[in-house]
Amino acid sequence: MSEQPQPPRSRLPGILATTALIALIAYVTFNTLSSERGSSTGPLAGEPMAQFAAPLVASSLEGDVNVIQRSGSGTVACDVKGARVLNSCQLVANRPAALIFINDSDGRCANALDDLVAAARRFPKLNVAAIVIGGQRDAARTLISDHRWRVPVAQDRDGALANLYGVAVCPQIVYLRRGGVVDGVSVGDPSAAELQRRLAAISEVN
Repeated sequence: MSEQPQPPRSRLPGILATTALIALIAYVTFNTLSSERGSSTGPLAGEPMAQFAAPLVASSLEGDVNVIQRSGSGTVACDVKGARVLNSCQLVANRPAALIFINDSDGRCANALDDLVAAARRFPKLNVAAIVIGGQRDAARTLISDHRWRVPVAQDRDGALANLYGVAVCPQIVYLRRGGVVDGVSVGDPSAAELQRRLAAISEVN
């Protein structure tokens, strides 16, 4: 994902990427419907978060999430900044954060973001952000409007970020300490008590 125009690509990589994305969304959807727990537990506690820069759903910016972690392979994710971008380094630079992965459909995952936003009101120094895996930009925009979310919501168009974070079940919430160290992960719907405990933990250590 970049603010600059991209050169034309061959059709084969696009076809392969589309196939991979369909498979990823089908896998996440299957696990969401069939199990409260997936085979993945997401990133490990104590590890630094994977960096990314993702286009915000409400913006005009199109493209895939930049997940380049180190220089040498192109523009590093955290160097991509702007009003149309959710930048992971900026998200956790001065505050802890809760990052939730959802889909573009109303229902369980959207309700989980509602619950997270409500719970986070008790912690004013906590950031909340959401990643919509694949789906349609218009559908995601409708969700934002219907639920009146005021938190940043970005799109993971090709599923690369979801794969990097080991998302197996929607929703998945990653709790991040200030600076970006992973404190823990909720896979599936956390209880109200777990949500409060997790948010309090990252807020208290910051």
